[in-house]
Amino acid sequence: MTTDNRLIPAAVIGGLLAVGLIGGGALIGQGVVNARAGDRSVTVRGLAEKDVKADLAVLPIRFTASGEVLSEVQARIDGDLATVRQFLKAQGYPDASVDLGQLGVADTRSREYASQTGAPRFILTQTVVVRTNDVDRVQTTTRNLNDLVRQGVVLQDFQGPSYIFTRLNDVRPAMIAEATAAARTGAVQFAKDSGTPLGPIKSAGQGSFEILPRDGFGDEATSLNKKVRVVTTISYRLK
Repeated sequence: MTTDNRLIPAAVIGGLLAVGLIGGGALIGQGVVNARAGDRSVTVRGLAEKDVKADLAVLPIRFTASGEVLSEVQARIDGDLATVRQFLKAQGYPDASVDLGQLGVADTRSREYASQTGAPRFILTQTVVVRTNDVDRVQTTTRNLNDLVRQGVVLQDFQGPSYIFTRLNDVRPAMIAEATAAARTGAVQFAKDSGTPLGPIKSAGQGSFEILPRDGFGDEATSLNKKVRVVTTISYRLK
């Protein structure tokens, strides 16, 4: 009696890992296969990754002044603001790239701050926010912030710039196509190994896009270079 090679017991169907390198850059297709003899289908996943560079930077600069006389503290914060603006202009930022945040005023003698004995009575904080597409310039500015400190500006809670990749829609179609091609590579390999012809797509789903730090560590928001990742899941019928 001849056994139909196309009928494979479910117990012998294992997993398949298919890795495909597509085009330039780091792009990997990973197929994870799960087939059931009952409905004659195979499910694969295709992974696409692309290295990108942020195209928008947001740099908040927060500084503070304190003292016993409010008018004097206000005068110092105004002077520091002028110094910060001059510094940013020297760094090459147009006025449209620089926004002035809200002025914060704390009175340590008020009931809310009554426990802060010995502290200056008035503490003022001011924030200036730089928003620009010139991300390389922001990196240079961050390294030069010591110039402000040398001029007497007291920086407060400086966390560095945030770098944002805004062109996800530009890379989305090609990455979906690459992930889909990688998934099909896994399905074709499974069908070949099992001696079963691959049929049409039964169902397909696209996972969400992720934006990660390129080198795999640190905070994505503070990483100038990033990695975009997407995974597609596709089920094929087996003939």
